Order: sequence, then structure tokens, then C-alpha cells
Amino acid sequence: MRKVRKGFPEDFLWGGAVAACQIEGAYDVDGRGLSTSDVHKYVKNLDRGNISKEGGGTLAEIKSYIEDNVNYYPKRYGIDFYHTYKEDLAMLAEMGFGNFRTSISWSRIFPKGDELEANEAGLKFYDDLINEIIKNGMEPIITLSHYDMPLYLVTEYGGFANRKLIDFFVRYATTILNRYKDKVKYWIVFNQINLLQYCSWGSIGLLDDYAQDLEEVKFQAVHHQFVANAIVYEQGKKMNPDMQIGTMAADCTYYPFSCRPEDVVLTMKRNRMQYFYTDVQLRGEYPDYALNFFEENGWVIRMEEGDEELIRKNTQDFLAISYYASHAIDSTWCTMNPRDVVQNPHLKPTPWEWRMDALGFYNCLSQYWDRYQVPLMIGENGFGAIDKVEEDGSIHDDYRIDYYRQHIAQMKECIKDGVNIFAYCAWGPIDLVSSSSAEMSKRYGFIYVAQDDEGNGSKARIRKDSFYWYKKVIETNGEDLS
Repeated sequence: MRKVRKGFPEDFLWGGAVAACQIEGAYDVDGRGLSTSDVHKYVKNLDRGNISKEGGGTLAEIKSYIEDNVNYYPKRYGIDFYHTYKEDLAMLAEMGFGNFRTSISWSRIFPKGDELEANEAGLKFYDDLINEIIKNGMEPIITLSHYDMPLYLVTEYGGFANRKLIDFFVRYATTILNRYKDKVKYWIVFNQINLLQYCSWGSIGLLDDYAQDLEEVKFQAVHHQFVANAIVYEQGKKMNPDMQIGTMAADCTYYPFSCRPEDVVLTMKRNRMQYFYTDVQLRGEYPDYALNFFEENGWVIRMEEGDEELIRKNTQDFLAISYYASHAIDSTWCTMNPRDVVQNPHLKPTPWEWRMDALGFYNCLSQYWDRYQVPLMIGENGFGAIDKVEEDGSIHDDYRIDYYRQHIAQMKECIKDGVNIFAYCAWGPIDLVSSSSAEMSKRYGFIYVAQDDEGNGSKARIRKDSFYWYKKVIETNGEDLS
């Protein structure tokens, strides 16, 4: 009889995750082209509890942002990781990181996105970066598309709503896979492929005035991503069969607001449409419930001959999950629109109206494992907060330590229950520009970056109390969470 696992596997990969568009900066260096992230404007006095979307706009608005010399666009500058990556990685290595997840900026490699030849200067940067990650004893985990596509592919082609993007993306992705096939084992093709309700600009490059029914377009665009992902998987396995290529979903599964049957059934239907994306990529076909949902809405997803067979033959090796907070569904006013949620009155809010819920982490990981039985990576998990630098330069972030303590403890419970989790990537181990609000003041890091919302500051790196706490967690392989 098998024994219950008592703790994390000996080869468990502890580390952290970032995104190129939130840290690198150097948006106009070494031939890089403009990216979708470069037109996300910083807005002062933002209503943090009601952020409707992460960047984007109409075609006319996007073109005006390109020419704008007045406003500040934080993701163009990040935290200057492009020039400080050696020092930053050394600090993460000091903590004992066993993995480092980052992404490739597509427009560094193909500045416009439709070129036939890659930009060698852009590739050289990632040569050096990946070598440095490995040199510091970390397993590189590379995301190929993390809300960072060439802007030209949006303004001239319409983003992933246009089927031509499949070929452009495959050319880019296979260039990267071939370049690093013997150095990088773990690959995530599309970051949070299911998060279209909030991130359709960064993920699929959807303009606000692209079509009258944007919801139908979103599902058409994600179909093109499914096909591109399957091709990339197939080609990557030919390059190196040992590559582990996975998909990634943001956990958007919900609780019923009450035990009313209407709340329970609507929640089930909403959760099922969140599993749709991973059902396609891990089970290999469009589920009937999704086909029925499209038909009920009058939506037609256009597929070409061979698409479904390609998807069926190239299911993913693992599932990466991002988890931050939880929400609930109240059938008295929520619909099937993914943006319709209510806050759980039993959980405390953050300034960004997120509800921290460690048991929700246990719940989501268990549900994904029970559904798919594939290895799981925690692609992102973290706590965004406003940090205070004391007069002596210290930063006491007990709230962040408490968040991680509770969530890692629940992850351990999942492992005891048999869930196969092989890596944990704390989100934003060094402060970075917020994906949703483009702020620096929404800080996730164990390492503080002395930079404000408008890019001012020394950019000095300061170890927070959580730096030393997470270092101890890694040293003890998750046993000491005190």
C-alpha cells in the first residue's frame, strides 16, 4: 500500500516568475519593435477596485498612444532588468531559487512580427539571460507569449483574430525553441490563455472597435492560439523530445454565493467555461458544453480542415496555474459573462478589491488535478500590497509572509492528497510594473525596487523581511513556514 506523502518532493523547484513586459524596459534598444505592452498608459488616481481592462483601446486611440510624448507608459521602462539582470538574478540566487520563470519579448525577436528573419541582437540578449539563469543554478522556465506581442500585428492585421497570426507566431516560437532546445526544459506557450475577459488586449491583441460582437471574436482568436500552440508543441517535440511544453490558465473558478440551486448551477456552468480552455488543450477536443454555449449565443467558430486533428494529437505535457484570490457567483444578477462576479463577504479585501483565500488555492489545485491528472506547476502566486520603507531602510512585510505561509501550507496539503505539483513560482519576486494597473506601488516582491509610479527613483534593490523568510522556506524545502 502506498504511503501518504508528508512533504514536498526532494527535487521540487522553488522560485519565482516575472514577465518581460513588466521588468525589462529598454523598449527601443537593439532593434526591438513596439509591443502591445508599450501603449498601456499610467493613469493617476486610478480606481483600483474597478479596473475594467489591462490596456488597449480603439485603433485610433492606439495610434495616438504611439505618438504621445506627454503621458508615461511604464511598461516601456519596467525596472530596467534589461541592464540589471545579472545583479537581480544574483539576489534571487542568494535566496536559493531553483527556478526562474520569465518570458521572451516577441518584438525583440521579430520587431514587426511578420518578418522572415529574426533580430539577432534580440536573440543575443536572451542567450546571455538564459546562460545567466543557468549559471545561478536555476532551471529556466520560459513563456513564449506573455501579453507582449508586436504592436504592428495588431494595427495592421488585427491580432490573433486574424488566422495569419498562426504562421507569424509559429515562426517566432520555433525560432526560440530551436535556439534553446538544449538549455530550456520547461516551456509555457501562452500565458493565462483563458483570461480573455480582462486581458484580451495583451493576450490576443483585440482592438475595442475590431468588431460589433467582440465576445465571438475572442473565441475565434483563442481557437487560432489553440492551433498555434498545437503546432509549436509538435515542432518542439521534434527538436527535443525531452522538452516539457505546457499550457497555462489563471484560476477563475468560483464559489456559489449561496446554496440556492440557481447559484450552484450557474457557478457550475461558469466554472465549466473556464475549464473549456484546458479541456481543449489537455483532453484534445472541444467539449459539447462549449459547442452548445457558442450555438446558444449565435457564435460560429471557423475552423479549417485539420485543426481538430492537430489539437487532438498535441495535448500538453503539464498545466501551469496562476492563483491569487477567489470570487463568488450570485445568480440573482450574475450572467455567463466572465466579468460578473461578487465578492465573498467572509474574506478581507486588499486595496485592489482582491479577496485572499488560501483554502481557495487548495480547492482549485485539487479540482484541476482531479479533472486532468497531469503534472501541475504553480506559474504564479503572490500578494500585491503597498510597502513602506522605514527610516532605517528596512521593509516589514508581514502581510506578504502571512499570505505565502497560508498558501504554501495548502499546497503541501494538496501534495499529501496526491496532487503532482513539481514547481512553485512566486509572482514578482522582485518588484515590477503591475500588469493590470501599470503601477509600481502595487508591489509583489521579496526585493523592493526604489522606483515610483512615474519611473522616478534610484532603482536601488532592497531586501524585504519576506526575502529572508522565503529563503528559509526554500532551504527547508517548505518544512519551515514559521
